[in-house]
Amino acid sequence: MKVKVLICDDAEFMRNLLKDCLIEEEFEVVGEAVNGEDAVNKYKILKPDIVTMDIVMPIKSGIDAVREIMDYDPKAKIIMCSALGQEILVMDAIEAGAKDFIVKPFTSEHVIKVIKQVLKSET
Repeated sequence: MKVKVLICDDAEFMRNLLKDCLIEEEFEVVGEAVNGEDAVNKYKILKPDIVTMDIVMPIKSGIDAVREIMDYDPKAKIIMCSALGQEILVMDAIEAGAKDFIVKPFTSEHVIKVIKQVLKSET
């Protein structure tokens, strides 16, 4: 059974980049969210195995979305995607419940490595 992934990023380019590297590794991208509110709603409907979450998004930030998803499902596995220079925000996201992070720009190999590590971890 394929691992179900929800990609959350306000930039279509980033969503497509992530989607391409995930599909290549035979993950199933079950949905895409364009802001934090959309991410929370789609998480509840799609019930993905793992989520990639941009930190800075409109309407609701990725950090607020992580908090809301973790309140809804304390076992959620969320990986933050951040740009260089957002280290403080990454720490806030980890404290909110994110399991790991990927710094943009990233390589496909690194994304897959981090996702597989998070999937293996018991939480």
